[in-house]
Amino acid sequence: MKNLILIASLLIFISPIKSQEGFDDYHFRNDFLMTSPGAMKLGLYGYDNPALLNYVKNPDLMLAWSDEFGGFNRRGLFLSMPSLGNLPPVGLATISHSDGNKRVVDYKLSSAFGNKRFGIGASFNLPIRDTEHFNRKSHFSLGTLYRHNRHFSFGFIGTSVTNFNHYEGVVDLAIRPFGNEKLTVFGDYALRNNMKIFDRNWSAGFAVKPFTGTWITGRFFNNNSFTVGLEYSLGNFGISTQGSFDDSFKYNHNTYAVRVGSYEENIPQQVFRNPKNYASIDLNKPMRYQKYQHFDNANTLLEKLNLINDAAESHRIGGIVINTSGMNINHTMSWELREQLKKFREKDKKVFVFIDNADMNTYHFASVADVIIMHPLGSVNLPGYIKGNIYLGNMLEKIGIGVKEFKFHEYKSGFEPLAGKKMSCEDRKQQQKLVDNIYNFVKQDIITSREFEEEKYEKLVNEIFYFTADQAIEYGLVDRLGRWDDVDVIIELITGSEKTILDENRQRRILQRSDYEWGKKPRIAVVYADGFCDMETGMQARSLAKDISKARKNNDIKAIVLRVESPGGSIMALDIISEELRKAKKKKPVIISQGSVAASGGYWLSIYGDRIVTAPNTMTGSIGVISGWLYDDGIKEKIGYSTDYVKKGEFADLGFGVPVPILNIPILDRSFKDHEEEVVKNMLFNTYEIFVNQIVDERGIKYDEIEKLSRGRIWSGTDAIEIGLVDTLGGLKTALDIAAKKAGLSIDDDYAIVEYPEPGLFSSSGFIAFMISRLLNLETPEEIEDPVTKYLKFMQRHNAKPLPVLPMEYMNYYLQESKIFE
Repeated sequence: MKNLILIASLLIFISPIKSQEGFDDYHFRNDFLMTSPGAMKLGLYGYDNPALLNYVKNPDLMLAWSDEFGGFNRRGLFLSMPSLGNLPPVGLATISHSDGNKRVVDYKLSSAFGNKRFGIGASFNLPIRDTEHFNRKSHFSLGTLYRHNRHFSFGFIGTSVTNFNHYEGVVDLAIRPFGNEKLTVFGDYALRNNMKIFDRNWSAGFAVKPFTGTWITGRFFNNNSFTVGLEYSLGNFGISTQGSFDDSFKYNHNTYAVRVGSYEENIPQQVFRNPKNYASIDLNKPMRYQKYQHFDNANTLLEKLNLINDAAESHRIGGIVINTSGMNINHTMSWELREQLKKFREKDKKVFVFIDNADMNTYHFASVADVIIMHPLGSVNLPGYIKGNIYLGNMLEKIGIGVKEFKFHEYKSGFEPLAGKKMSCEDRKQQQKLVDNIYNFVKQDIITSREFEEEKYEKLVNEIFYFTADQAIEYGLVDRLGRWDDVDVIIELITGSEKTILDENRQRRILQRSDYEWGKKPRIAVVYADGFCDMETGMQARSLAKDISKARKNNDIKAIVLRVESPGGSIMALDIISEELRKAKKKKPVIISQGSVAASGGYWLSIYGDRIVTAPNTMTGSIGVISGWLYDDGIKEKIGYSTDYVKKGEFADLGFGVPVPILNIPILDRSFKDHEEEVVKNMLFNTYEIFVNQIVDERGIKYDEIEKLSRGRIWSGTDAIEIGLVDTLGGLKTALDIAAKKAGLSIDDDYAIVEYPEPGLFSSSGFIAFMISRLLNLETPEEIEDPVTKYLKFMQRHNAKPLPVLPMEYMNYYLQESKIFE
């Protein structure tokens, strides 16, 4: 709208320029067009219909000329610039016309606002030089373009001199029967103020795209003349020509055009792949699901997955080189990236990975590479896997804090870190099974990728485990030694040719190509249910439910992928989110993508999807609830403080308590009495029944079978598939593929991804840290509250309430920080 106001103001400013006639008719002034404006690509970059500028993604420049009047007597230069920030897209054009004696030059400025479904544009044309000779006056145009879907395009262009004495209206209609550029049929009709509505001034024709980067056009006019055109693209460069014939099929003249700018797919570059460009991906920043729009340098999972996928599909990229130095990624995310790199290699493209000090997870990720390059002073550490916990039972007993735990099932160990002194037998059993599964799946990946015998792998892990750079070469763990700065030289030595290593910004520029699809792309929403389940903290249930509701009500969004990364939490928070998922599932596909932890309350959320996609190292299941509370068992006497109160009501003092001084941990003033404990037990059992019955309803598993599978037990993703708790092995990209298919989008359909929650502009702490690091070149560590204290506070905030939640070892990961934003 600001665009239109700006151009309207310009028109008012120049309105004193008087005119009696004005401008050439529509078909003559757009004679460089091979079709009607909206039928093919971007028309004349806003010169014809300014609303087309909404489709401009990259700068483009085109030089066109006609030999109708001899040589270059009629020529045009057209430039388009995409929207930059809050600035609108802009089109600049100049057309010079000469009859051999006189010359007129038209300058046109165009702009637009809107989107790919509906846009409005405006332009102003200023002629100079021999304007009186050609009866040429200043004029302006207003254009609209409506494309409800990929099959239909409707445009309207109104042009007038500035005093409105001379004006013209044009209707432009185009149809794509197959919803793509393979075939477009079109027609347009122009009417001037001095013409009758049935006067004939129209054209109709077709545009065919038989091959990638090749267009053939035919256009028939009301005076029985016609044109035949051919356009051919060579990537960032394109040429076209169009022959004009009169009503007796006699050749009249030709127009020609040369284009440079945005990249277009073409046959030669697809057939003769250029393997010179190698994409570079740096993983030394934290990886999260989302980041702030500004002053946030973190990596995001979806961003990196898409970057690898786009590089795999592009014939302009021959390989990838990845820097894992300082890699800080959870094991499930690194597995998803690894799987995407496997697909990249299936395209007959090379993967190089650089490591310096690699642990089990880093080496597991790096093992997917064709070539592993290691720093000469680096190391590989392969000790295996361990899982453990801290137990506070003795400490709390000694300082006088009592702990009461309730659970119905032996594997539900969520309160053990507070009440226990060591790992229970049942918890030890399930934890050992998880460690065994992770160990075995990592072993299988590594021995497959590195072509090791199993015996060799077991020896490397269980007899040696630590390897210097020379030892890593000796045992075949890595392929070359070198520094990151020398990677390009090493790749040249291995491949036998020089490569151009592209940073991520250059990759995006190279991989971005022109998009001539009509209408808004169908969308798939990715919603992140990330963190412990709570109302206002963690995944922020109230806000997240609103986001799911937005995705449900938005008709442009065809499916929802819910990424669950949670060990559980509050039942009320879970119910608010679950209710929105139920509503969404009735309207469109809902696919669940499980992260590293999607157990207990995390599994509760997962059951509302049409399909559950999990990773082999995901921790899921843990069907059950626990309850407990912390209370004064002598701490007041030991540290010398007291409490007192008045009350009205038998149980008014049940929840009374104050934070322990210094520790700032809230505890109850007394424990529960026997009949009060019975209330808690009943509440706990009822909640468990609700949990199980929802699984029965949503997953179609019989109640008795769930009893056997649940009992609070945590399962790896691999085991969860075998017992039917989840459906498919894969990551976020797998879930998106399933969602697209269930939404009725074909494999050729291109869809956009919209993410929720919507990222904030920036965080104040992040901005300050960013500025300090830039000014002083320093790292600024964030103050993080002790995770044990946070865990205690969370559990105490939900005192005596049923909690589908995992033990502290899982909770700490989420309590330390928000995993969506930092």
